[in-house]
Amino acid sequence: MLEQVLLFIASVVANAMSAFAGGGAGLIQLPVILMLGLPFPVALATHKFVTVALGLGAVARLRKEPNLIELKFGLYLLILGMLGAIMGAYFVVQIPDEIAKTVLGLLIIGLGLYSLVKKEMGQTYDPKNRDIKGYIIGGLILFLIGALNGSFTAGTGLFLTIFLVLWFGMDYRRSVACTLMLGGVFWNGAGGLTLVAVGAPIYWHWIPVLLAGSFIGGYIGAHYHTLKGNKWIKIAFVSVTLLSGIALLVR
Repeated sequence: MLEQVLLFIASVVANAMSAFAGGGAGLIQLPVILMLGLPFPVALATHKFVTVALGLGAVARLRKEPNLIELKFGLYLLILGMLGAIMGAYFVVQIPDEIAKTVLGLLIIGLGLYSLVKKEMGQTYDPKNRDIKGYIIGGLILFLIGALNGSFTAGTGLFLTIFLVLWFGMDYRRSVACTLMLGGVFWNGAGGLTLVAVGAPIYWHWIPVLLAGSFIGGYIGAHYHTLKGNKWIKIAFVSVTLLSGIALLVR
């Protein structure tokens, strides 16, 4: 019973933080699952499977803000990321995890520091790279981010958030909304279903409490995301980005 309570609290906190900042749920949730005794492959598969509830919780709140995502752009983001997530989840056991986590950790820290230095970045909505060349290059990178999302423990949501700001000119409110509503639901959902299909060792006994905590945390984080402006979202994003990057390096 005590472990269920601890899992629920950790899941709510981790996913609320992730929904507000645009990623980083694995920074708290996965270590707690590991601390309670699951082997790493089982903990990873269990964590990845329940992350779809984060997106569903965020959607339950953000559906009241219909102007945050453009329909055509959303479909473009949805399809490319889902294809990448399916591939990433399918090949998760064949990827050299330690090397990839080190590279991803360094990249995330670098992006967080860049975001910190660029004071005005992500504060206004200034669309760019919306021509054929921009969509092709952006699509390739989105596919790769989706593949990382299906494979790794933490950090890919943050990577998607900052990429949408840097390449497509989104502000943080729109970028985080895309990460939560499209990446959180459909990318994570595709990755989770693929994990089940390939027989990943999910610990089903903890799934209900983790799903509940992820949904509630996603709703809470998305609620405060709609109340706060780009300035506060950026502060949260930079903080979570640096912590997530360090966590990936030291694991």
